[in-house]
Amino acid sequence: MSELYQHRARKRFGQNFLHDAGIIHRILRAIHARPDQHLLEIGPGQGAITEGLLGSDARLDVIELDQDLIPLLKMRFGLDPKFTLHQGDALKFDFASLVEGGEKLRVVGNLPYNISTPLIFHLLDHAAVIEDMHFMLQKEVVERMAAGPGGGDWGRLSIMVQYHCRVEHLFNVGPGAFNPPPKVDSAIVRLVPHAVLPHPAKDHRLLERVVREAFNQRRKTLRNTLKNLLDAQAIEAAGVDGSLRPEQLDLAAFVRLADQLALQTKPE
Repeated sequence: MSELYQHRARKRFGQNFLHDAGIIHRILRAIHARPDQHLLEIGPGQGAITEGLLGSDARLDVIELDQDLIPLLKMRFGLDPKFTLHQGDALKFDFASLVEGGEKLRVVGNLPYNISTPLIFHLLDHAAVIEDMHFMLQKEVVERMAAGPGGGDWGRLSIMVQYHCRVEHLFNVGPGAFNPPPKVDSAIVRLVPHAVLPHPAKDHRLLERVVREAFNQRRKTLRNTLKNLLDAQAIEAAGVDGSLRPEQLDLAAFVRLADQLALQTKPE
């Protein structure tokens, strides 16, 4: 086992290995994996959480980018028939390829801060095959995910995550729980894809486009930030006040704007 800890965390992979036994136990308790489930761990690192997940007797796939960690993971877990290791980039991984029949994945990960947002968006594209997600993220990112309209944290990430999922900020984790300790606080978040979308858009890609455009200049009014997509009349037709700033709108209002754009871009 001592050999495992000779692996140096690599800055380019954003590695900070979790070592606090109390935090690990708390995470595993929050996940509460069962034998009949199919789990996917992104970035298992040295296997701090992996060991507990396998202890639940659930099937476990793991995706690890760092080739140097592959032999360590194989040595620790390779003989367990329920363990499958994939060496590769989670940002390019087809998560749907792991599911069979009507089963769904439960996704877990201590995500590197430098790829957390694009990876969340990639996972949201696969929300149909995901039961829930438990992630360790930068605390600031979790606060943005869980934010409500009207504040500075409300933005593209909040809206698109909440469009697809229920967000629960479970608990915070200090830098001392990691080796090396990061310069920021972390938090555990639970994301549960909606069985039925509370505010379904005609085209969620158009919703992404409207939200991205709106928050590109968040201090300006919607009339200004959306002028390349929707004129003042179209904004009004969506039941939205064009003199508001984007952070003042809730998810339902953004969906109405996206649906208005869908009407405009509908082929003749």
